[in-house]
Amino acid sequence: MSANVAQNRGIDWVAPDCHGENFYEIDPAFRTLLKHYMAPALHAHLEPHLTRLGGIAGGRLDALARIADVHQPVLHARDAFGRDADWIEYHPSYREMERIAFDDFGLHAMSHRGGVLNWPEPMGALAKYAIKYLFVQGEFGLMCPVSLCDTAAFMVNRYAAPEIRDRYLPRMTALDGDEMWTGTQFMTEQAGGSDVARLEVEGHLEDGEWRIHGDKWFCSHADSDIILLLARTGSMAEGSRGLSLFLVPRRLEDGSRNAYRTMRLKSKMGTRSMATGEIRFEGATAYLMGAEGRGLRQVMDQVNLSRLSHGVRAAAMMRRCLNEAMTVARHRQAFGKPLVGHPLMRRQLLKIMLPAEQALSAYLFTAHMMERADAGEDAAERTLRLLTPLIKFRACRDNIAVATAAMEVRGGNGFIEDWVNPRLVRDAHTGVLWEGTSSIVALDVTTRAVAKNRAHEVLADSLHDLLQETQDIPGQFRGELDGMVDRATAFADEVAADPENEPYARQATNALYHAMSAVLLAREGALIARETGDARRMLLGRLVIDHRMRGQDPMGLIGRETEKAAANLLLSDEPASLAEVEIVLRR
Repeated sequence: MSANVAQNRGIDWVAPDCHGENFYEIDPAFRTLLKHYMAPALHAHLEPHLTRLGGIAGGRLDALARIADVHQPVLHARDAFGRDADWIEYHPSYREMERIAFDDFGLHAMSHRGGVLNWPEPMGALAKYAIKYLFVQGEFGLMCPVSLCDTAAFMVNRYAAPEIRDRYLPRMTALDGDEMWTGTQFMTEQAGGSDVARLEVEGHLEDGEWRIHGDKWFCSHADSDIILLLARTGSMAEGSRGLSLFLVPRRLEDGSRNAYRTMRLKSKMGTRSMATGEIRFEGATAYLMGAEGRGLRQVMDQVNLSRLSHGVRAAAMMRRCLNEAMTVARHRQAFGKPLVGHPLMRRQLLKIMLPAEQALSAYLFTAHMMERADAGEDAAERTLRLLTPLIKFRACRDNIAVATAAMEVRGGNGFIEDWVNPRLVRDAHTGVLWEGTSSIVALDVTTRAVAKNRAHEVLADSLHDLLQETQDIPGQFRGELDGMVDRATAFADEVAADPENEPYARQATNALYHAMSAVLLAREGALIARETGDARRMLLGRLVIDHRMRGQDPMGLIGRETEKAAANLLLSDEPASLAEVEIVLRR
């Protein structure tokens, strides 16, 4: 037993957490890959802001998030005089986090106007989601309102009549918190969540003005200034074709409250810092967005943004979980050595690392494709139709297992609310519910993105091209990756071709995600090796194939030497050359 271990007493045995770390500086893969994907001028401009936010996320934001999670929003239906005040009280910690997100970093506006972080033009998806990725590692709950503000501005800009757009969009993208109007979307009702054909809230044209009547059931960011919602302007028999999109302001132009009330706030398992409520509309004034009966199609336009946002949040939370697990494993002593020195713990750390790194690769690639699609590239737009449900499906599901595993690494302390782990576990479950449950998203992949859009074929072509142009990937490994892409594509085709294969929609979605991420990890390993000499990321692509895409004998030890060698390199603080990595790949 070492002298240091022998001298430990009491609190000396308790492993620290990541509070105080700079979450940008301790994430070398993110830093290097972002530089690869982002335009050089924008990257050079943005990097000091990312460094600053990395420090805030690991410091002040992390501290505020812990406080806001305990001091949850409170609904005040009436004031002292009995008037219908209907306002939500937030703890000062939450208000300070809002100022960081909206005032300091302009997350709601950076894709819609110039001037955010002193950049003259609107920034694309890579910049926006890079900021979100770091922010969420400190606080997850507030990112739902941030994303809702972002997508609401997108929808108003695209679909509102010029007069309404000019009235509200400048307020929604204002960089001064005192002038900014927040935005949100209320879609879900008791009768319908994913099955929007059952929505019952109605919009009626009364004396030349649209009025909204009925109840919305899950209303996140409940006290937003601007609400976008679906309401029925046709008959129930028309199903989703009878739905229209409306903008409902919280306050009318004369300053009076619009005719709706917050009935109660939800007591949620996660995202406790953020207010989610039930709203009753009692003839609220509304403005029709676009043509009647086009509401569902219009709302689907923002789904790419929302689903990618969920994937980014899952990637960020898994990164925080990985950082927490590695911190514990390196500091906690057990049986005479650090936890990271025990073989079984090393395997469990790999199980946390692999999905976290897959999600990082998937989100950066998807954001890159979103920027190309926004620039008018047809192939990128078709690919994006598949990428956003893929990352929403798999990363959000992985987040739950990763958060739980990281909690277990900390042991009993991981179950105590003094530490960040319980909040990470609770918040992780949000991603599999919002914007479609896992089954709904998997069916979107197979019945629409694959069967109708043939997006998997375009994705496969892109992945084959990436492998072909990345010459540093060893030939045999490249061949395996090409083969896995073809198998996943063929399997998705087979599942999509017959409605009787619906039970396999999740498996097909998994296959496409894993094939994509394996290729990306291999390619990124080669790219990072060229810049830094460290090719270890390529090994993660090997592990994806071995553990996500091949059948495993639960009573066999096949592949243990490859896995052990990979763990020795991946869990080391030292880089590994392409030659060292290639030896492991050939095992």
